[in-house]
Amino acid sequence: MMHTLDEILRESSARHKHLCPRQVLGARMALYASELLGIELPRRDKRLLVIAETDGCTVDGLIAATGCHVGGRTLRILDFGKVAATCIDTYTESAFRLVPTSESRSLALDYSPNSRTHWEAMLKGYQVIPNETLFKIQVVKLEVPLAEIISKPGRKSECMQCGEEIINGREISSRDVVLCRACAGDGYFQVVEDCRAVDAGD
Repeated sequence: MMHTLDEILRESSARHKHLCPRQVLGARMALYASELLGIELPRRDKRLLVIAETDGCTVDGLIAATGCHVGGRTLRILDFGKVAATCIDTYTESAFRLVPTSESRSLALDYSPNSRTHWEAMLKGYQVIPNETLFKIQVVKLEVPLAEIISKPGRKSECMQCGEEIINGREISSRDVVLCRACAGDGYFQVVEDCRAVDAGD
């Protein structure tokens, strides 16, 4: 059953410990995307994939509205530092990217003129500004095929360099050599020291 914006914001604020304007934007983006895609929220299946372009507050609003989450492999975060999200119907591969318009902050003041601060105006205004005014919508095509993004749940392999297990088909294979992304040169860390568990009595 579709939840109201108020119900979604209560859930989001409980997760986030308070309510802020970007949570409202995340929730509103999700609700608008569901209209555009013609699918109901929240989801209990894997029909909707959400790609968020920032971490933090916006994501809590997206989660509360969509039911998508990282552990369910229905939410991905690509941190471009933008309050934006792409919502994909995995059945049809239709995809919409939503981002607040450049006028959204100033419009918030018009829609909540009695607010004491600009922050409060955004918090209240973002809840009532019409979708078409609050968001820019883009029909998008993913650069990486959807099947590759979703990958292969349950598949396992072993990196031939570090020996660590790789799940979900994320290995890099070339000429019968199987590597994890880190060993293939696409890592986010450098090993300084390999540590072993130390006995508490030592």
